[in-house]
Amino acid sequence: MSSLPFRQPYRQPSRQMSTDPHNELNLHMDHYIGIDVGTGSARACVINGKGDILGMASENIGLWQPEQGYYEQSTNDIWRCICNSVQRILNQHNIPSESIRGIAFDATCSLAVFTHDTDEPMSVTGPNFDNDRNIVLWLDHRPVDETAKINATKHNLLRYVGGTMSIEMEIPKVLWLKNNMPKEKFDRCKFYDLTDALTHMATGNESRSFCSTVCKQGFVPVGVDGSVKGWQEDFLKDIGLGDLTEDNFKRLGGVNGVNGKYLSAGELIGTLSEKAASDLGLSAGIAVGSGVIDAYAGWIGTVGAKVKLSSHELSSEYSQTDKHQAFTRLAAVAGTSTCHIAMSPGPVFVPGVWGPYRDVLIPDYWMAEGGQSATGELLKHVLETHPAFQQALSISESYNTNIYDYLNEHLKDMMKKQKAPTISFLGRHFFFYGDLFGNRSPIADPRMTGSVIGLSSDKTIDGLALFYYATMEFIALQTHQIIETMNKAGHQIHSIFMSGSQCQNDILMRLMASACDMPVLIPQYVHAAVVHGAAMLAAKAASADKNGKTEPLWDIMDRMSKPGKAVLPTEDAHEKELLSVKYKVFLEQCHSQQVYRRDVDDVIAKWSEAPNGTSEQKATAVEESSKADGVDGNINTKLPLG
Repeated sequence: MSSLPFRQPYRQPSRQMSTDPHNELNLHMDHYIGIDVGTGSARACVINGKGDILGMASENIGLWQPEQGYYEQSTNDIWRCICNSVQRILNQHNIPSESIRGIAFDATCSLAVFTHDTDEPMSVTGPNFDNDRNIVLWLDHRPVDETAKINATKHNLLRYVGGTMSIEMEIPKVLWLKNNMPKEKFDRCKFYDLTDALTHMATGNESRSFCSTVCKQGFVPVGVDGSVKGWQEDFLKDIGLGDLTEDNFKRLGGVNGVNGKYLSAGELIGTLSEKAASDLGLSAGIAVGSGVIDAYAGWIGTVGAKVKLSSHELSSEYSQTDKHQAFTRLAAVAGTSTCHIAMSPGPVFVPGVWGPYRDVLIPDYWMAEGGQSATGELLKHVLETHPAFQQALSISESYNTNIYDYLNEHLKDMMKKQKAPTISFLGRHFFFYGDLFGNRSPIADPRMTGSVIGLSSDKTIDGLALFYYATMEFIALQTHQIIETMNKAGHQIHSIFMSGSQCQNDILMRLMASACDMPVLIPQYVHAAVVHGAAMLAAKAASADKNGKTEPLWDIMDRMSKPGKAVLPTEDAHEKELLSVKYKVFLEQCHSQQVYRRDVDDVIAKWSEAPNGTSEQKATAVEESSKADGVDGNINTKLPLG
């Protein structure tokens, strides 16, 4: 069992006399630190026992791109940024380090590599593998062939990752390292998801989180589909990683209860080591919680928001604050892309949606992860490629506002000038399908692209505003498609709990609510829902009793989540009907694109059979075209949360 977390005599809030000359009363309280490591920065926040954020700090982390499609980071660099951020919060907000009771981490689903003999970072940079960059970032696309090989096995565990393993996941990256790293170096490697690497650096122990291993490393919890050890020995041997099965999978984390330990979110993973405490400016022995992938921290920091929902948006069998209400709530963590996270009491298999994953947040419950490849990035792309962008940007800057707020106001002005009943009426004959960055859910096809019906020669700001509106409408309609697909498969989603910068876009939020015909709930900490969720995990770890048992995660979420704001669907029957028709066209655009591509590909495939002198060149062109489309490996991609 893990050692018990560090305690101070005044663990419960109490008033004590201050030693300052004015004899002011100081309130000693418990505090908890959440750490969020994104693609570009590391953030830290401190919360009190009520869940109030008392301070935040962040620092940019290094990102190296040695080749096209290769992205690397360093745990040493990330740890330095984390330590600087924690120390800055404590100093700037006068928070005594001895008041910190727990710390927990979330991070991107990236692969971190250390040496098993000396516990030092192992370089992932070929061909020499001789620097301290030991992280293959989630968006790294080097293991194309390895991903194809893995998916060709058709192994049963692939059912739990949407049918195919994504190039984002970590086993393809491990296989690439084996295929490209000198054997003597690979044989020294042990592997972690980045979140687990950070808890290892904090505690020194080798525990793993269910969230990381189940969601991104092909671990199937014991008892699921006959899984005996979690790691699937036949699968690893089939793909060429049989050496990782030795010593009961020790280099991957071992077997739970034998030579390894696996924990759900926020469970006590250990206590802060002397070295880590010194680096962070904290006391050794404080509780460290089992971490999660960043999007799942967004679920924790979002779906517990205090909001008033109607009876048909709640489960009538349970109280409004019961954890079973979470089954009706979709967490949408929106930034550059959007991740959709849902919980269910049993396994629900959804085409194009990763999962179902058991035990990752709450023991015995299941999670599913869908997503849109680009939402914030799509809006940015559409604006920046329009001829009127620079003009609109200059005007927005003259008003000291951002271009999105400016265009929202411009749409409202257009509605008034044209005497339109709604903003959606302005785009009634403009149909934009926006999978410019491929489709993550529910089609799961990286070859998906965009299409427009109703395109004109308008180069004015009005034309830009109309394209901008159509892009927001696409994002909302695709969210409808994802939820509809999940509900048809067995989920019971009746509300959307948003977080991220897009929450501030009132037109987009109203569109989302109306297109999906369900309320959109916005948390108090719009920009900090993810790191707030990590801090809640720290509070859970700190609640451990003498037997290591912690307070239920949902109870902590219910206590620490703040009031949210509800955006309700339109009550205008005409607008509802308009959006319903637009959704029908959206689905036709989605389907037709796939039919057109298939029809053309059937014709092109015959070129290699042509009995003329150019057949060899044509065959080569067809093969190269297929690779460019990402057919080999069935690669699913998405952009960073941002």
